[in-house]
Amino acid sequence: MVAAIVYFVTKKAPPPEIAAPPEPKKLPEKAKQPAGKPAEKPADRPRVQKKPPAEEEPPAKAKEPAPREEPPAATPFPVEVPAVPPPSARAVPPEPAVAEAPPVAATVVEAPAEKPAPARPARETTPPGARKRDVEGLRKGLTKVREREGFFGRLKALFAGKKEIDPNVVEQIEEVLLTSDVGVKTTELLLDEIRSALSRNELADTDKVWDALREHAKRILRVGAGGGLSLKTQPTVVMVVGVNGVGKTTTIGKLATQLKAEGRTVVLAAGDTFRAAAVQQLNVWGKRVGCEVVRGKDGANPGAVIFDAIQKAKETGADVVLADTAGRLHTKTNLMEELARVARTMNKAMEGAPHETLLVLDATNGQNAMQQAALFKEALPITGIVLTKLDGTAKGGVILGICAEHGLPVRYVGIGERAEDLREFEPDEFVEAMLGRPSGTEDAAA
Repeated sequence: MVAAIVYFVTKKAPPPEIAAPPEPKKLPEKAKQPAGKPAEKPADRPRVQKKPPAEEEPPAKAKEPAPREEPPAATPFPVEVPAVPPPSARAVPPEPAVAEAPPVAATVVEAPAEKPAPARPARETTPPGARKRDVEGLRKGLTKVREREGFFGRLKALFAGKKEIDPNVVEQIEEVLLTSDVGVKTTELLLDEIRSALSRNELADTDKVWDALREHAKRILRVGAGGGLSLKTQPTVVMVVGVNGVGKTTTIGKLATQLKAEGRTVVLAAGDTFRAAAVQQLNVWGKRVGCEVVRGKDGANPGAVIFDAIQKAKETGADVVLADTAGRLHTKTNLMEELARVARTMNKAMEGAPHETLLVLDATNGQNAMQQAALFKEALPITGIVLTKLDGTAKGGVILGICAEHGLPVRYVGIGERAEDLREFEPDEFVEAMLGRPSGTEDAAA
């Protein structure tokens, strides 16, 4: 019995061995088996695992070429650059063959060259024409002087229809000259020469006396003839002074118009800071002419305004600075001293400034204009006279007195409201227009 039991016990032992198949379920527990005999089985298993990793290796290799592709990505750039120029270089020669560049350069250069071309001949042709028109224009502007009651009309009446010289002709000429604002000194200078010529029997008839009178007048005016402005420096600073109401601001506007027409750049300085209308008037001229206007606040220091204008002209490369100043009575010494301070301030802004100091005189003021010239000359180094409103007076002899007694050059004369009516003073043409020609030929010329 015992043997039978043992047999059956031993017989049932194999069934548990049949449970070996479930052992593969324990395969995932690799941690326990690698320490035992089944070390060979993991060798078999890696073979099975080698197949999937073999499949996984290609993606890994695919990832590896990605970083390797980055360096080639950098290399193509230099490779492409040399590759591109040779074909483009070949393409470039045919493009210049089209000659697109030359026409562009030609248009840019020729366009500006064509503009100055017409401007130059215009400047060359205007002076002679202007000279021809000066006498006729002056005669029209000096209409009141040439009227019967004017300076020229009264002198002509002394000689009209007469050939023989009247013994009292010298006294008659003296009366006309004195009442025409010529001045005592200038009148005596003219008459002394006529008396000496008569005493030498050099004047046979009234025509000779008339010619002598005209020649003596020309000689006086030539001494003070200054022509236009002297523009030797850049910028040339011009200071314009005078009493109230003589036309300083208007004169500046007309000068700016003429300078602009000559192709010069002008800066206007509104130095008359005490009269708001003067600043506004200068602004109007600036817009009309196309000039920059430098101004300050009402009541500002005129020297500071003009100083800024000079600095502006130096920065922009302007040719001329025209500086307006407040009108002042020539009898007020403190106001005249203020002008001298303004002139010193201008010299600080630019050495040598002002290069021109123009005194504007009203021809209708007569002998008062002579006094103004004397006092302004004491306060400032006057370089020229602008005689305005000659078209509004029947006398006109003040210009002879200014030149003879003060030796100041007359630069411009004003005979009208238009910009072109401010004319450069030319002695011979002025005398021709004011005193005419000898009897018998003057009317024909007029």
